[in-house]
Amino acid sequence: MEGSKGDSGKDLPLGLDAETEEEYALQSKLLQEFTSISNIDKAWTFKSGSGINSQAMVLVSQPNLLANKRRKFILSTEISKESTTSVNFRWAPFPVEMTGVSAIVPSPSGAKLFVVRNSENESPCQIEIWSSSQLEKEYHVPQSVHGSIYTDGWFEGISWNSEETLIAYAAEEPSPTKPTFNKLGYKKGGSSDKDYDSWKGLGEWEEDWGETYAGKRQPALFVININSGEVQAVKGIEKSVSVGQVVWAPSISGSDQYLVFVGWSSDKRKLGIKYCYNRPCALYAIKAPFYETKTNKDDHKDSLTEDVPAVKLTQSISSSFFPRFSPDGKSLVFLSARSSVDSGAHSATESLHRIEWPTDGNLSSSLKIVDVIPVIMSAEDGCFPGLYCSSFLSNSWLSDGCTIILTSIWGSSQVLLSANVLSAEVSRISPTDSSFSWNLLALDGDNVVAVSSSPVDVPQIKYGHLTVNETKNATWDWLDVSSPIVKCPEKVKSLLSNQQFDIMKIPVKDVSDSLTDGARRPFEAIFVSSKTRINDSCDPLIVMLHGGPHSTSLTSFSKSMAFLSSIGFNLLIVNYRGSLGFGEEALQSLPGKIGTQDVNDVLTAIDHVIDLGKADPSKITVLGGSHGGFLTTHLIGQAPEKFAAAAARNPVCNLALMVGTSDIPDWCFVETYGSEGLNYFTEAPSAEHLIAFQMKSPIFHISKVKTPTLFLLGAKDLRVPISTGLQYARALKEKGVDVKTIVFPNDVHGIERPQSDFESFLNIGVWFKKYCK
Repeated sequence: MEGSKGDSGKDLPLGLDAETEEEYALQSKLLQEFTSISNIDKAWTFKSGSGINSQAMVLVSQPNLLANKRRKFILSTEISKESTTSVNFRWAPFPVEMTGVSAIVPSPSGAKLFVVRNSENESPCQIEIWSSSQLEKEYHVPQSVHGSIYTDGWFEGISWNSEETLIAYAAEEPSPTKPTFNKLGYKKGGSSDKDYDSWKGLGEWEEDWGETYAGKRQPALFVININSGEVQAVKGIEKSVSVGQVVWAPSISGSDQYLVFVGWSSDKRKLGIKYCYNRPCALYAIKAPFYETKTNKDDHKDSLTEDVPAVKLTQSISSSFFPRFSPDGKSLVFLSARSSVDSGAHSATESLHRIEWPTDGNLSSSLKIVDVIPVIMSAEDGCFPGLYCSSFLSNSWLSDGCTIILTSIWGSSQVLLSANVLSAEVSRISPTDSSFSWNLLALDGDNVVAVSSSPVDVPQIKYGHLTVNETKNATWDWLDVSSPIVKCPEKVKSLLSNQQFDIMKIPVKDVSDSLTDGARRPFEAIFVSSKTRINDSCDPLIVMLHGGPHSTSLTSFSKSMAFLSSIGFNLLIVNYRGSLGFGEEALQSLPGKIGTQDVNDVLTAIDHVIDLGKADPSKITVLGGSHGGFLTTHLIGQAPEKFAAAAARNPVCNLALMVGTSDIPDWCFVETYGSEGLNYFTEAPSAEHLIAFQMKSPIFHISKVKTPTLFLLGAKDLRVPISTGLQYARALKEKGVDVKTIVFPNDVHGIERPQSDFESFLNIGVWFKKYCK
């Protein structure tokens, strides 16, 4: 696409005309205001020295567009619960920026802080120990010991021991020795770093864990003594096992000290693990270094060199992760995604389990696993639909020692749950009369610090506490917390005040006898609209489709969605069958039917709002990423007259092309064939497989497409490689459809770098405005 000149004769940026440039300028100014809103990421609470009030640290992030990074900072506060109806947070006057910080982890008592500054360009990893007033220790761990510490939230499991002298963590194992060459050829014995007459070869290529883990080979387990700075690799773990989520087991007098961790085996190939809960994993226990029992001393055995194999604790279950010990150390609780592993769906309904921890320290692979919360197949309206937890706090126990607080998806909202791991009682503790989404930040004793938001309400900190009424029933009351964190510009505040949202129940069309009860139930869509309608006309509509497909669009605040609604669009955010939060039967109804059932659900939702008079059939656009992009490009092919414009972010356009280039080729088989696709999965698909993939793909319908389409592609995407989107875009352009393609050269699947995210949604807004005047 060539550049153009405006009326003044000046050169315009590539792809812009004078009218579009004006729209760019207008929308970019508003998008800047939305982008400036901070995110509340994490929080930690501590008992103060007086024992009356408590202290808290809140980790906040904010995009820095000029630097193209996320700025992170800590804001401290004192929490004073003044009565049963009020709580006061006394915030520090200014935040402290966490420049170059990869992770911060407070010690159990709150007296110390572990800070990680990960290495770049093969420099040492920097570890710091802080007290309340100063930096106490600083250690630089060379690459020969280990690489970057994993802080991604999945392999991450930085854990203090109870004495606060040792810290266990997962880090990249040292790189293997590479061949060395000089002018005489291969040099035996390698080369020192100071030998400038030679160069390092590459050696054999090694698999990584795919999307977002490019260049990382193997997470291994390490322990650092914070007094001496000595780092020990934990021995006894098989080389084929990648480790993460480590926690210290309870100390037992006279016994060895153990670490419990999650292990993912990769004998054949490391398939992509980001967003993929269908990778088999197990809990293991291993003796921790730096400990010697009395028996070891008497027998002159040094536990530092003793290589004792790890014990696999969960032999009978295909998935075990997020291990957490109860406060008394008697129970080891963990989540399982065995439905995901067994069916092949990348994410599915989870279950909660418990192991009674042996008090004598004698571990075996035959420990009894108790089912606490099972997989819910189908739930009646308003009833618990099952567990869908994407994270677990390191300390989320109430003082009774058996009740854990969780964040989980419930329909189109995220809610807070309490689960008693002994009685298996599950309760929703966030308000049942609210459609807002809630996220757990921290526990303050038996009180809960959380964040609540909606598509039209910026995040608000809430403080929850248990109260007992006259009938002796315990209920949770939620107090508003005044916070300086989420500052909302006046322009944004005014625009959001004119917006409203609703969760719609959409009846399933054409219910067949073959459907399960869960798959027959209505699915949901979030409808965001203006409170005022001019002349009974409808604002143009954006149909927004999540990826996965086993994911969920939540009723939480999204700056990009709020921006799009604020420039004059209604939003129809569809949670088609197959989404998380609606029970396992509804979820499992989709694999094998992608491109038909999910497409029909979206069309049914669109017709629903048209029939209600909430959408103008001539002004409908569609937007989706990943599997949402798969649906977007399917819809403009299967319903070519329905959409005025479309935008697709890293879309799945051709399964036959994707299967040979993606980090998750198994996904193509499972979503095309259903769970039986696990039996068909191969790295060398047959001609019959490739035909099936082609027929399931949007590119199969490309001859019918006439909708102007914007493509936003990350050049470093390993999940849905850029070739699939480029092929589809080129094919559309070839047949004369209006196409615009923007490639972000340094972005992966999510297109989340601040500048890329900004330019992505700016172009979406301008593109949709152009075709919905």
